[in-house]
This record gives sequence, C-alpha cells and structure tokens, in this order.
Amino acid sequence: MSSLLPASIVGSLPKPSWLAEPEKLWSPWKLDGDALVEGKQDALRAAVQEQQHRGIDVVSDGEQTRQHFVTTFIEHLSGVDFEQRETVRIRDRYDASVPSVVGAVSRERPVFVDDAAFLRSQTDRPIKWALPGPMTMVDTLYDRHYRSREKLAWEFAAILNAEARELEAAGVDVIQFDEPAFNVFHDEVRDWGVAALERAAEGLRAETVVHICYGYGIKANNDWKATLGAEWRQYEQSFPLLQGSSIDTVSLESHHSHVPVELVELLRGKKVMLGAIDVASHEVETPEEVADTLRAALRHVDAELLVPSTNCGMAPLPRSVALGKLAALSAGAALLREELAAPPR
Repeated sequence: MSSLLPASIVGSLPKPSWLAEPEKLWSPWKLDGDALVEGKQDALRAAVQEQQHRGIDVVSDGEQTRQHFVTTFIEHLSGVDFEQRETVRIRDRYDASVPSVVGAVSRERPVFVDDAAFLRSQTDRPIKWALPGPMTMVDTLYDRHYRSREKLAWEFAAILNAEARELEAAGVDVIQFDEPAFNVFHDEVRDWGVAALERAAEGLRAETVVHICYGYGIKANNDWKATLGAEWRQYEQSFPLLQGSSIDTVSLESHHSHVPVELVELLRGKKVMLGAIDVASHEVETPEEVADTLRAALRHVDAELLVPSTNCGMAPLPRSVALGKLAALSAGAALLREELAAPPR
C-alpha cells in the first residue's frame, strides 16, 4: 500500500460475461436465486484480485453486485414504485423511463452492508464503497409524493447517512458519494445540494469523497460533452462550495477532458482524487500519460493530498481494456512517486 499517491478507481468495473451481458449499462443478470448470490460474490472476489494484482491501493467492489450505481440502491427503499414509470430528462441530457416516488421514502434494512462485509473479508488493503448522492438520486426519479426536489433530497440524505454508518461499521475505510448532477444543476448545488451531501456524510469517521464527473463513456454523455466548448468550467461552480464543506475528498474528471487543470486550485487544502484514466476511450493509457496528467495537477494540490484515479466508472468498457487501464493507473502513479522521491539534482 502506497501512502503517497495511493491509486483508487472511481466505481464500476466490467462484469464477467457469465454474470451479465458485457459492455452494457443496466445489463440484466444471467443467473438467479442462489446461483446469482454466489455469482456476484465470485465476480466481486475477481474484481478485488484484479485490482490488487494490478497495483490498486484502495480496493473497491467494482460494483459487481449491482446493476446500476443509482437505481440498485433505490430498489431497496420503500415509497418508490418501479411499476409506475415516467419518462424524465436525466441530468438535462437524455430521456429515460424511471420509477416514481409514491409515498414517504424509507430504508427498511441495510442495502449494501453484507456485500461490503464480504469485500472486507477479501482484502487487507483499505476498501472503498460508493453510494449515489442525494441530488443524483432525486434526478433519477419521478416524484409524485414530495413534489419538491429539495425535500426528497433531504429524505435521501438521512437514508444514505444510516447506510453509510453501517458500511463504516462493516469495515469500509472510504465512503464515496456519486454526484454527477453537481455538474448540471448549479443553483441547486448552491442552495441545498452541498448541504444535503454533508447530511449524508454526517458523523462518519471514514474518509468521505464526493465524485463529480461528466458521465460514463456512453453516447448520450459523449454527445453532451461535444456541446460544452473548448473549456469545461462547470467545476468552477461547485469546487469553492465543496472546499468549504465537511467532505474530505473531491473526485474529478481530468485526463482527455477539457477541464482546465487550474480549477483544482479551487480545492486547495482538500484531498483530490484526480481522474487520470479516460473511460470514454478503448485506448489504454501509457504509464507516462498517467504520470503527466497527475504531474500537471501538482501545481494546484500537494502531493500528499493527491489520489490517482479514473475519470468515472468502467462498466461499459471491454474487460481487457479496463484491466489494462488499471495497470496503467498504478504504473503511472508509481512513476511519479519515484520522481518525487528522487533527490534534487
């Protein structure tokens, strides 16, 4: 485990082809019943082994036990009807058929705690677990009950906090909240988004992370990125607010994006998880490319606070590509680590 520049992925890894259809989001399971439970554990075990083998320092589950980073959590809550579906605009980008909130939302039992305990049993390295953030959960539903995005977000924040505390008790070292919606709804981020996120993370001793990206490498996201111009400055809205928040670490997209690296300066004093792997390309980065991306950020974040990472999840990628990118991430971090440890000439 490297204490300087510890490599960590954002979230998902591709699932094995015997568990779900490869290179596809929302892919249905190929197993059911006890075979599915066992298959998910086998896939999680493999994801841990692949990360360790390729030098990843903070190990995650690769989201092997869930179909989707938001809806799998919501599926376990009461007050949400998956039969009553409506078409809504997701993150102001694309239309999707989503479930409806039909009553007060609540969590009857832990959602991911058993899976996290299993992850904990598979490795001695620090482990990370990702949860959807309150605003991104709200943006993935049709609300018939609260009729207020803010009210629903605060309900979800309390539910997430209960889940996060139990994940921490199960041995999770790092709890990440995924908030891609923070790159779209800037007024809401300012008015209640960051506060709801802090509520979700309240009282945790585990390291807390917020991940804000420009989305998976799927067509709807890539088409949206093409409209954003030569410089992507969306982070300029959220970073100053997060710099003053109780969240420990901010995770952002960097490599092959049009995000000016100097925006990282707005987070000065926070830990920064920097995306040095492009998840929208099948081309595997070289260690030198990864090191270059990380090195450019060092003008704006102290090396002790920099965590090399991926831009987003890698679920839609071919498995061989994703594993190659894992190796490139850790090798690039190692290159820069050696450089920083070398005596000045």
